[in-house]
Amino acid sequence: MMKPETKNVLLKAYTQLHQITEELYSASDKAVENNDFEDASLLASRADRLYEEIENLEIVISEQEEI
Repeated sequence: MMKPETKNVLLKAYTQLHQITEELYSASDKAVENNDFEDASLLASRADRLYEEIENLEIVISEQEEI
């Protein structure tokens, strides 16, 4: 079973990554509004990668809670 300290750090990382991802998606939307499609694509791509990591963290935390 996961130690409480480990779970807390993972939850903190999850929360921070979620916030960063939202900021990247928001910046991407603004870039689209400004017709900066290259920047928008780059920002959305990075946000997508972080979103995948958020999903992975969620799975790890969930699996450890079941043990």
